[in-house]
Amino acid sequence: MLYTLYKKHVWSAKDDILSGLTVALALVPEAVAFAFVAGVHPLVGLYAAFMVGLITSLVGGRPGMISGATGALAVVMVALVAEHGVEYLFATVVLMGVLQIIFGLLKFGKFIRMVPYPVMLGFVNGLAIVIFLAQLPQFQVDGQWMQGKELYMMLGLAFATMLIMHFLPKLTSAVPAGLVAIAGLSAVVIFGDLDTKTVGDIAHIGGSLPTFHIPSVPLNIETLYIIFPYAVILAAIGLIESLLTMTVLDELTGTRGQGNRVSIGQGAANLVTGFFGGMGGCAMIGQSMINISSGGRRNLSGIAAALFLLSFILFAHEWIEKIPVAVLVGIMFMVVIGTFEWGSFNMLNKIPKHDVFVVVLVTIVTVFTDLAIAVVVGVIASALVFAWQNAKHIYAVPKDLESGERVYEMHGPLFFASVHRFNELFDPAGDPDEVIIDFAHSRVADHSAIEAIDNLAEKYKKAGKHLHLRHLSQDCKALLKKAGGLVEVNIKEDPHYHIADDKLA
Repeated sequence: MLYTLYKKHVWSAKDDILSGLTVALALVPEAVAFAFVAGVHPLVGLYAAFMVGLITSLVGGRPGMISGATGALAVVMVALVAEHGVEYLFATVVLMGVLQIIFGLLKFGKFIRMVPYPVMLGFVNGLAIVIFLAQLPQFQVDGQWMQGKELYMMLGLAFATMLIMHFLPKLTSAVPAGLVAIAGLSAVVIFGDLDTKTVGDIAHIGGSLPTFHIPSVPLNIETLYIIFPYAVILAAIGLIESLLTMTVLDELTGTRGQGNRVSIGQGAANLVTGFFGGMGGCAMIGQSMINISSGGRRNLSGIAAALFLLSFILFAHEWIEKIPVAVLVGIMFMVVIGTFEWGSFNMLNKIPKHDVFVVVLVTIVTVFTDLAIAVVVGVIASALVFAWQNAKHIYAVPKDLESGERVYEMHGPLFFASVHRFNELFDPAGDPDEVIIDFAHSRVADHSAIEAIDNLAEKYKKAGKHLHLRHLSQDCKALLKKAGGLVEVNIKEDPHYHIADDKLA
């Protein structure tokens, strides 16, 4: 039994290490590309990929999740670097890390569970499209699209990589298919003397160990005014992308990550990275998908990826620079295929139209803006759709008593979205002199509902009618200005619930 357990751990460690090597190789061109996007030296991106990946795996990363420099953060950083310089970027990354740690310590990570599934679906599909589009510049040279033999070579190598990635796992899982594709096709290109774009054509990745460096910025309030807005945006984007990536991996692996721990881990990584000349980062869903598909399931895979990447920078950069870019593009194309929820097309006619709208909306916003904005827009759209749907549930059952009174039995929630419908249920001019509104089967939710009841009471008063309100909570009675005296108190039957209103906060 002990031997079996030992063997299992050894094989798991082997899978994590080999998967980490595959991820590290795929990280190089992306880290370099994101550094160019942010307007900084390639080593700034590579140092960020190394340090963020290592620290998140050591401190608080979700097992199997890979973190590093990302495009979502780089597009925000470019304006800061262009206007104030790279030292302000490092200071911003430090502050970004502090904000993320505070977020985790306050245990706000749990709120990621509130993101609706249609938003998650749109996020995943949009991200797959973004990853695909990010590969297209690799088919360009000096801003011009490749043509002829050069293009066919790129496409051929990318397609061969995809074939290996698809069929090799059916034969054996001893070695990650991506690593086999990189090693095998790189050998073909090197020993076959084939002319194709390599990592070295993008940038020189050789360098030394990152060194401790306090950002050279004035320590005053003006500096804080400059970096704080950027730090807040970067922290928000990083946390949203990381926590959503965690949720996607939870679904893939059937396990559950810890949102608060991930938030603290991301913050610690960025805090340290800012002091070592890195551009900061967050979880990378593309690299995480490569890791999971290659067998990486534990934090060891993230640690291995970071250490392999550092070894490339220090010792093996000459060999890494000979890897064909087309092979890495092919791996990312397989990530796109695996990330996109193709089953969402079959769901279009099976789920409510408003859910389809949210999925499409989040996908489009993800592609044309960034992930954080897309998720926020999706959550807001879902909340508004939910409010609209619930607003339709309010109705009244009118009953005329022998005494001449008319009783309206209210059903459904009364809140800002259902106020208009609520006002249409009554006829102050045509109702008898005595009117009773019974809220036993309804709930008053917010200040808009309180205002609606007050306004209705005013209408009945102007019509010379007497209005009675039953089964309202004490909060309702306290907030009603014009109708407070119309509430009939029944201690045994009146409900007890609270209203979302600043006056009671």
